[in-house]
Amino acid sequence: MTDYSDLIQPDKGQDARPIHLVDKKSYDEWLKGRSARERAHLAAVGFKPDAYVHAILPGDDPDKWAVVTTVAKVDSMSAWCLAKLGQILPAGRYRLEGQHPGRALFGWMSAQYRFDTYRSKVEPKGPRVLLTSDVGAIAPLVAEMGAVALVRDMVNTPAADMGPAAIEKAAERIAKAHGGKLTVTKGEALEQGYPMIHAVGRAAAKHHAPRLIEIEWGKDDHPRVALVGKGISFDSGGLDIKPASGMRLMKKDMGGAAHVLALAELVMASGLPVRLHCLVAAAENAISADAFRPGDVLKSRLGLTVEIGNTDAEGRLVLADALAKAGEAKPELIIDFATLTGAARVALGPDLPPLFANDDALAEAMLSAGIDRDDPLWRMPLWDGYADLLETDIADLGNAGSSAFAGTITAALFLKRFVPDGVQWAHLDTFAWRPSAKPGRPKGGAALGLRAAWAMLQARYDRRGKA
Repeated sequence: MTDYSDLIQPDKGQDARPIHLVDKKSYDEWLKGRSARERAHLAAVGFKPDAYVHAILPGDDPDKWAVVTTVAKVDSMSAWCLAKLGQILPAGRYRLEGQHPGRALFGWMSAQYRFDTYRSKVEPKGPRVLLTSDVGAIAPLVAEMGAVALVRDMVNTPAADMGPAAIEKAAERIAKAHGGKLTVTKGEALEQGYPMIHAVGRAAAKHHAPRLIEIEWGKDDHPRVALVGKGISFDSGGLDIKPASGMRLMKKDMGGAAHVLALAELVMASGLPVRLHCLVAAAENAISADAFRPGDVLKSRLGLTVEIGNTDAEGRLVLADALAKAGEAKPELIIDFATLTGAARVALGPDLPPLFANDDALAEAMLSAGIDRDDPLWRMPLWDGYADLLETDIADLGNAGSSAFAGTITAALFLKRFVPDGVQWAHLDTFAWRPSAKPGRPKGGAALGLRAAWAMLQARYDRRGKA
């Protein structure tokens, strides 16, 4: 496992290879200051100041080479501006010449993430270390990278090894490490208290039995914040079975759980002054003689009855019971993460999670935090005009909309029914996966919306050092 604190180190003047940062505007002036040898080399390799290309600059000594890399704007670097270099440069120490790396420190670390758990042979590659004089930025960014890596690791792990019990173990580690209280409800207590979580997970094998996992942490007089995650460890679709192509990536359907556990650890490790309540509804949506059926009517923890229109719309069922539990403690804020709808991907693609919120100020804070962390979100409407699509003939509401349209919105409207009035609530329909690699963002499990939510919580609650 990578120790990300080794990848960013304080700049104390130690030996390091220089990285020169240029853009189209500054390149010509920078080039004038290079040696004739360096200019001839750049001309020979056809170097152009296009964004995110780089070249090695030879030195007088064979071991004294440097790097030049181009970005869109030298004075406005994103988290990903140095990610490609962090991924491909040889092991060693590097220093950015003439400026602070800023947000690009995160991408430098993220590019060195690897998931090699199941490989029989792993080619070792030494760390690429970036020096910075902004020492205060190191620990917070290392913590964020650790949280992102946790999400990636959990989502990348196959469902056989990341069932409800394994998710519980991850929660137990986090609670023990930071003095949180862990509560796990399963068996008959789950059936009685959280009937929809039980119904979704009851068809699974005993060692993948469903459960509600809770972590509580913080002082009672601090503002209460609830984080709720969908933890469907594998989604076959149930009796409304998915096609093989739709089932292939369903190990990632516990991505919401991974996000809230990682976010909870950030909250606890930083000592954020909140009363935290983290809830994960963990279950496997399997197929057996005891599977819940289309047409069944389930009674929720809140008391509302839900007619099952489609067993593949199970995530909202487990989330509903968890949201109801979170609301009982009367938090001032609830944030939930869920890999909830394919319609979200149709609308916004894999990289941009839809954000739903019942409060405009909360939505703006989330969007602004996403921009700040290069972890973008896009607000979508909680439009009550589609609420009638959840109506059903024999129950309080249905779990599947009666139309093929607006699937992401109707799913959010379903969840809204289980959020208490007066509680600020944000719902992120995250994909938790990258279908293709980008610098610093490998193919596979992905933390999408995590850093945005964390930045919002910091801005809202962390008053240390503020007058």
